[in-house]
Amino acid sequence: MSESQQLRGILFDMDGVLYNADELISGAVEAIAWVRAQGIPHLFVTNTTSRSRAALAEKLIAFGIPAQDEEILTPPVAAAHWLRTRHAENIALFVRPSARSEFAGLQCVADDAERGASFVILGDLGDLWDYRTLNRAFRLLHHNPDAELIALGMTRYWMAADGISLDVAPFVAALEHATGRKALVFGKPATHFFQAAIQKLGLPASEVVMIGDDIETDIGGARTAGLKTALVRTGKFRPADLQHATQPDLVLASIADLPNSWSR
Repeated sequence: MSESQQLRGILFDMDGVLYNADELISGAVEAIAWVRAQGIPHLFVTNTTSRSRAALAEKLIAFGIPAQDEEILTPPVAAAHWLRTRHAENIALFVRPSARSEFAGLQCVADDAERGASFVILGDLGDLWDYRTLNRAFRLLHHNPDAELIALGMTRYWMAADGISLDVAPFVAALEHATGRKALVFGKPATHFFQAAIQKLGLPASEVVMIGDDIETDIGGARTAGLKTALVRTGKFRPADLQHATQPDLVLASIADLPNSWSR
């Protein structure tokens, strides 16, 4: 990898880089084992809001990739930390049940409430989204002009097991348009999400490389935050990405190429 002698840490996107839905990407286990053997500080960073860190760690372990909760940074973790530091109350959660554990201890409104929220948190609900659910989020925001809309990432779509699928961003955009207010984003491509990751590593941005499959969310967000970037040709990668205004520092056929690229 060009300038690898200056790189000391790695941020790994998960879905699309290490696996596609429930299918392991060839060479991922070996690549992570190499990183650990080299003693390279790293984190797994993901915009996934449908699972807790414990569930994500279990998934990696099932694939043969050792992982602990504290090695994973997700938007719910970042958002919950932000809410706790502000002693936030009256929180409306639009996240899957498995992700709710990250918000444990926070004071939330009832799941059927249409008034009384000070914070409306949107994650990827997948098939749980319907008009009634989206409209309830709108009503919570409409009835309190001071309520904060918080987006757990702004990923537009992802590669599900049954094909390309909408992620959280389109639903956030609908609420932004309907309410005339801008969401506070936790997750890629938000700069403070990347800053939280590098702070956890204890390294400056210029010494950390973000490896991802999304030219905008992973590569664009990381470059804006001052990180080096590597785009893999797996997951949601499309050849047109190489013509995008934002370009990575390196393109890898897959994560399996990381060890050889790092030592160049």
